[in-house]
Amino acid sequence: METVSALNVDLSKGFPGRIRVEARFQLPLEPPSVLILFGPSGSGKTTVLRCLAGLEWPDRGVIQFGRETWLDVRAGIHRPPQKRQVGYMFQDYALFPTQSVEGNIAFGLGDLSLAERKQRVAEVLPLVQLQGLGDARPEQLSGGQQQRVALARAIARRPRLLLLDEPLSALDAPTRDRLRGELRYLLTHLGIPSLVVTHDWGEALAIGDRMAVISEGKILQFGTPQEIFNRPRDAEVARIVGMETAIQGRIVDSSGGLVTVDVSGARLFALVAEGMAGDVFVCIRAEDVVLEKGGTGASSARNRLIGTVRTVTATGALVKVEVDCGFPLSAIVTRSAVEDLDLVPGMPIAASMKAGAVHLVPRGRAVADVADPSVFGARDGLQGRGI
Repeated sequence: METVSALNVDLSKGFPGRIRVEARFQLPLEPPSVLILFGPSGSGKTTVLRCLAGLEWPDRGVIQFGRETWLDVRAGIHRPPQKRQVGYMFQDYALFPTQSVEGNIAFGLGDLSLAERKQRVAEVLPLVQLQGLGDARPEQLSGGQQQRVALARAIARRPRLLLLDEPLSALDAPTRDRLRGELRYLLTHLGIPSLVVTHDWGEALAIGDRMAVISEGKILQFGTPQEIFNRPRDAEVARIVGMETAIQGRIVDSSGGLVTVDVSGARLFALVAEGMAGDVFVCIRAEDVVLEKGGTGASSARNRLIGTVRTVTATGALVKVEVDCGFPLSAIVTRSAVEDLDLVPGMPIAASMKAGAVHLVPRGRAVADVADPSVFGARDGLQGRGI
């Protein structure tokens, strides 16, 4: 498993009367990428983050960052947090209410001179769109601005690894939806390998390059977010991710309160989402898909696709049907519906769903929508070779 240019993790951490967290995975460091730790509350995601930061000590295991060994329980190696050069953004942001924005960002830069601290703060303020707010207190900021302050504090130390614990969970839904694309853009252009904890499928798709699904302390599946959402390895992973179809598409038109999305040549209609354009993930829950035999049909749904049944799989009282509509689409139907429609692999079928059932997640935002790209300099960004 071990690769020199990678973060290699193999650890086990137990808690009295609680689950034992066991994590084994690898995150390539070149090129830098974003790994999502995805799972329900209490599954062990934050414990993994805290072990990587050096805030928790595993009972067993090894953590290696490239050629450096941060932890080797058997060999007695425990590199302290300050020696790991990790940036950590806490779920509640942990901002100091009596400190200004600049004071919060400068916290943790005590090893630098006053002039160097001021320079570092001046570098990150425009990066997170906080120009002119350096003297403001946290209570004077919106939730989105507080999130940016917490992120700025994490990156001001020029970390080699960035850890974000539920970075958007403290925000209201509209703000959370708006900031997904901004966070993805920043993580991509900072050039810092990152681990992001979330239980929100929209965040996982919008932000992550790789994804580990965790439940009851165990990693159940590892892959790209799209692979896992489209092909969960078992019923437990399918239950956790809760979204059976997630496919890449592109918005090509918008009118009358609807957007038209091109998905592998097929056209789907979805409700207009403010400010969304270009490349997206198209997400559809299997229970929102209605199957009927070919022909004109009587469905009032805005979307109606003609496809071919690929597989029919019983899952308890219900049956999962995979349909090829030019892209893979999943539907959940009853056993009686399978009999009524004579569903067998290879037969033509019509699949329909309402526009409101087609959920769109942005796959990135234009540079001009987020920040001046000149702020970043080279891809290496805060690693000391860019800004």
